[in-house]
Amino acid sequence: MAYNPLDNRPNNSPYGSGDPYYHESTGYITPSNPKKGISNWIKIGIPVAILVIAGAVVGGVVGSRHHSSSSSSSSSTSGGTVPGGAAAASSAVSAKNAIGRFATATNTEFEMPVYPSTTNTAVFTSPTFLSAAALTWPQDPFQPGANPTPTQLRPDRPRLIAPAYKWAMLPTFIASDPYFKGWNDTIFGNATAYFSLPPVVYHMDGDSGILDNAREIKMRIKAFAYVYRMTNDTKWVDRTWQELQNAAGNGTTQFGPVADKWNTAHFLDTAEFTAAFAIAYDWLYDLWTDDQKSQIRFTMNLYGLGPGLQVYQGDPNGVGWWSKNIEGNWNCVCNSGLTMGALAILGDDTTGNAQALLGFTIDDAKNNCAQAVSNDGTWSETANYWYFGTTAHAEMSSSLITATGSDQGLLSVNPTFNMTGLFHMYVQGATSLFNYGDHGPNKFSTTANSMIFYASQYNAPQFALFQRDQHDAPEPWSMFWYEPSIYGAFWDGMPLDHFFDNQLDQWASMRSTWTDNNALYVAMKAGQLQGHQTHNDLDCGDFVLDALGTRWAGELGSGDYLSLDYFTSDEQNATRWLYYRKRTEGQNTILVDGQNQDVKALPKVTHGSTGETQGSSTVYSPPSGSTAYWVADLTSAYFNVTSFQRGVRTLNGRKQVLIQDDINSQGAIMWRMHTNATVNVDSSGTSATLTLDGQTLTMQILNAPAGAQITTGPTQRQPNDPPLPAGQSDQPNPGVLVVAINLPAGTYSLQVLFNPQWPGMQTSDFVTPASVPLNNWSLTSHN
Repeated sequence: MAYNPLDNRPNNSPYGSGDPYYHESTGYITPSNPKKGISNWIKIGIPVAILVIAGAVVGGVVGSRHHSSSSSSSSSTSGGTVPGGAAAASSAVSAKNAIGRFATATNTEFEMPVYPSTTNTAVFTSPTFLSAAALTWPQDPFQPGANPTPTQLRPDRPRLIAPAYKWAMLPTFIASDPYFKGWNDTIFGNATAYFSLPPVVYHMDGDSGILDNAREIKMRIKAFAYVYRMTNDTKWVDRTWQELQNAAGNGTTQFGPVADKWNTAHFLDTAEFTAAFAIAYDWLYDLWTDDQKSQIRFTMNLYGLGPGLQVYQGDPNGVGWWSKNIEGNWNCVCNSGLTMGALAILGDDTTGNAQALLGFTIDDAKNNCAQAVSNDGTWSETANYWYFGTTAHAEMSSSLITATGSDQGLLSVNPTFNMTGLFHMYVQGATSLFNYGDHGPNKFSTTANSMIFYASQYNAPQFALFQRDQHDAPEPWSMFWYEPSIYGAFWDGMPLDHFFDNQLDQWASMRSTWTDNNALYVAMKAGQLQGHQTHNDLDCGDFVLDALGTRWAGELGSGDYLSLDYFTSDEQNATRWLYYRKRTEGQNTILVDGQNQDVKALPKVTHGSTGETQGSSTVYSPPSGSTAYWVADLTSAYFNVTSFQRGVRTLNGRKQVLIQDDINSQGAIMWRMHTNATVNVDSSGTSATLTLDGQTLTMQILNAPAGAQITTGPTQRQPNDPPLPAGQSDQPNPGVLVVAINLPAGTYSLQVLFNPQWPGMQTSDFVTPASVPLNNWSLTSHN
């Protein structure tokens, strides 16, 4: 069977909301000829896929927090209101519930929500929270006062994320709200599937440790504990205990070495095991015997909290590098797991570890984890590592709120953290993420449901409205983070384009609609090539392109995480840059003299948009004059160029895409694009027809320079590339072609026009744009 690393399409899987089809060596894989179609909502859960993450809606996003039961000590205001007061609000809720879940199914090829082709002005309206809604969370009865401290805990259990008063409301919400009902059904289905599986088997995946084990156990425990609390059937408690005993090394089979069972050398594993045990201890507190509680605390302290405290008290084993100026997912995950563990056993813990840790983890997370979001909302690592970082940040923040009555500043210490919801929305294309850089390990208990949490915390209902129809939404956190008073459609008033300008990131997102899987989507990036926790590629100018329900230009994804020195350095001579998927030639950009880009690159960008926003209808076509463009000066990214600018723009009412490179180079030039399509180049060599998934796209070199021709080739290293280290190899990329255009050194304006063959469009309906230097691009330059 052939596999296709450019796609993010899941294989069939026995797992629920985990991500077992992701392989570190090959990326997201799928049969090369998958069947397209529509599926009904799946009750046994769906693997977590890679999402795109995405404004002029900034006012709603950066506003104060929505008042809810989980609001912290920060000031908050209510969300929007519906004219007419309570009666109108009740009518609105009735209309919403009559529709049910807004998406009617998922696309089986990419697991994207499928929205009905209709409009409903009574429901598909601007995102808001209904202040007079009948269904809403009551105020938390735990009110610790003006200055809550991390060690003043709520008196009742559970403490973590799901306090008792929320459990009490769930039956009402499940009976009344279609999202709660659907998620609840899926969680029950997942738990039933996990129940019959044997306990998770210990597997050390080289330098990547046992993180998959930890996250799979955490995923199972969340489901088992949830179903117990909804049914009072103690078989779920017994099954949870079996999983705990297994991970503690007290099961029927050996689980790792005795001395370091949770693998502190790869502290992510330690933290996720600690979080799993914390949830079990807290959510099932009244069911455990004193002896069982003692065993759980002993294991958590021995393998989790004790080593965690050592990190902050000298780090004798050198495993706590993540606690020192690391603004990324490692800091978030490690501090979150330790914090959840400490909060779970505080008051019962006789070692002092729990209380001592809370004096370190919160401040460290505020100084590092919370700073991983740039001032434009982009996550500092990659679009995929956003999942791991924000899941941990949300779990930690939510646990602090429910346990102590305050997020302890974790949600507000970075004043633009709230913008990361927009990043997630815009980095999601019509098929999948703009998945640049490394993708990370299996997701399992990691989802994008931080969006649901951030929606109420940052008064940004569009975040939850976007996430609730995604296939990774059904899991226990959603049941406690979702605000049932939410109302409206995320796309109503959502701009089609957004530009992210932070120097570290610099990227653009453009689309033709938010609600059609066949939409045009193009995204391109520049930004710095260092400072991404060694998860980036050498990829200034890289782009992806979606249209007609498939991805035409895509990413190869992660290299093999176990490759020699894969993460050791991001300096120019780093071994990382020898591997094809990380090299410049492995990206959809320009290659000069076959060399990698300069890691010290400091691109500059300009851009513009006609500013269209989608209205309430799911059926949307931009006006003929609608356009957006983005231009990056990439001169600093190359060694042998005098000047180089790359630009992308939409044309013809966003039905076509133009990519243009204005370059003065002293080295040979190679334009490169990776595709899963079958490519047929015409006799002139300047035009090609691409076919994929039964669809067609043409690409054409406009005003082709002498000798410029489209060619195709394999996705492998160039003949003159420096050799890989002894014993190392690149992953194969079967089913992927490189489309290339070669030019000798010189000065060029290379224009490549992409024309998806939209149904009903004739050849005469496509436009041929004028040749305009990138320095002169404007919103009207191609009219």
